[in-house]
This record gives sequence, C-alpha cells and structure tokens, in this order.
Amino acid sequence: MMEYDVLIVGGGPIGIACALEAKKKGLRYIVLEKGCIANSLYNYPLNMTFFSTSEKLEIDDIPFISIKSKPQRAEALEYYRRIVTSNDLDIRLFEIVSDIRKEDNMFTVTSPKEVYRAHHVIMATGFYDIPNRMGVPGEDLPKVAHYYKDPHYYAGQRVIVVGASNSSVDAALEIYRKGGEVTMVVRKSEIGRRVKYWVRPDIENRIAEGAIKAYFNSNITEVRPEEVRVNTPEGEVVLPNDFVLALTGYMPDFDFLRKAGVHLSEEGRLYPEYDPQTMETNIDGLYLAGVVCGGMDTHLWFIENSRIHAKLIMADIVEKKREKTE
Repeated sequence: MMEYDVLIVGGGPIGIACALEAKKKGLRYIVLEKGCIANSLYNYPLNMTFFSTSEKLEIDDIPFISIKSKPQRAEALEYYRRIVTSNDLDIRLFEIVSDIRKEDNMFTVTSPKEVYRAHHVIMATGFYDIPNRMGVPGEDLPKVAHYYKDPHYYAGQRVIVVGASNSSVDAALEIYRKGGEVTMVVRKSEIGRRVKYWVRPDIENRIAEGAIKAYFNSNITEVRPEEVRVNTPEGEVVLPNDFVLALTGYMPDFDFLRKAGVHLSEEGRLYPEYDPQTMETNIDGLYLAGVVCGGMDTHLWFIENSRIHAKLIMADIVEKKREKTE
C-alpha cells in the first residue's frame, strides 16, 4: 500500500490547484474524483456563462483564454482538462471516497477500488451534489428535477421554475426562448440580488410583459402528475404543469464531513470548522479547500477567491514536514 504526503478528495478546479501546488512542492500526492475531471462544472447547464472573467478562473497563473471576457462552461472544461493532462497530474477518475479515517497519525482513505494511506488529506468536495429539497408531496415524481441541462428538452411544455437565482433565471429565459411555457415560483419578493447584472433586465422585462409568469412571495405546496399547487399572497392557485425545475440551491455533503470527524457549527446554519490561515480542520492534517468551506452559505467561496487555499494548505504541510525532520 503506497503512502502519500497528501491525498486530495475532489478533482474540480480547487482540487486541481491543490495537486499543482503539491507537485511544485515535491510532495507525493494523489487526487480521487468521483466523476470526470471538473465533475461539477460538467454538470452545469450546457450554455452557462460564468459570472467571473476568465483571468479570475485561472489557477497557478496558467492563462485562461476565452472568446469573450466571461467564459462558458465548455471553455472552462477544456481549460481545466488541459491543465490536468499537460501537467500529467495523478488523478484517479470515477473513484468515489467512501471513508476517511485517522489512525496512528496516518489517514486511511477507502474507495470501492483501493485503500490509500496518507499523512494529510484535503477535502475539496464542493457543494453541487446534494440539492436543497422543497420538502413537499410529489417532489419525487419523475417530472421534478433539481438540475437543469438543456432547454430543448422542455420545448412546448408547461414548466414551473422554482427559485430566482442565476440558475433559475437562466433556465427560465432559455426555456422560454425554446418555446416552453414558463412560470416562476419565487419564495422572496423579487429576483435574486446576485443574478448576473446583464441578465437581470432581461428576466424583469419578460415578467413585466407577461411572457414569463411569476408568483413572488409564493411556494409550491404539492406536485401532482398533471398540476402543481402553489400558495401565493392571493391564496392557493392550481397550475396545469408538465415539468418542475426545483433550482433551489445545493449544499455540501455534511454527513461525509461529520463522518470524517470535522466539527460543524451547532447553531443556525451549518459551517465546517477550520483555521482560515491554514485551512486545517479540527482534525490535525485534514484540510478543507474551495466552496465546501462556506457550509450552507455556498455563495461565500467560489473559484476566484478560493484559489489561494492551495498555497495556504501546501505551505502548512511543508512546514509540518520540516518540523518533523528537525
């Protein structure tokens, strides 16, 4: 069983950044990714445009050249894939980690394919795998989806989009323009404040002209095969419906963090415990990197402001190694 200086869980942009930094420091490393390279980005909508400009998505000062200043999903996938292949990074794809356990100052990391031993572990697992559920009857019907990919699928269909974030607004506009009949159900009183500034006027104008129907201060109470019940300020309405896109956000895998021993805040919204100077958790040698650090507040960390985590973590690991040899 080979021993590694550091094992990185997650092969997204920040996991890749950690691997690059580990390689530069001469550390024995490995990355385990449960899907493809940059798996979360792969699962983004096909036509998604990033809010960040391309230079803010760069890692390790490797230039990211895109056609426009704000790149699309396909360009980002190409960029991160080329980094992995050009730098010959040691990344094992389609290998999900089932257990992380620390014994005798070493971590044992288990997957269905292999058991690994590492002195340090970095959890760069993101937040896109577990959707925030509505918690209403009928949510598990086949017509309900928590992920959106392509508007063509919904052409000519009566579609309810739940939420008013970037993903909800993008889906509503794209489906409307492919001939879908779109209704938005929004818990708050307006379109989300963080919606991309060049998209907000579009959705607000479509709602104002009636091309897209919107119920604000409203929520779904039940999903049925042919209709959806919605509680609005004017009372309950029943809407004929073919599909529901419940784009209500996502959360980190808190159970996975707990199982690894990471402390989570006990009051209010869940946040993992870590040292912001080193990104080390309450478990010595176990680090967090990327958006997982934000817990339930998934808007706090993203690629452009968490790229620094790789350097912070590797500096701490190198210092720990130095102290052990003295």
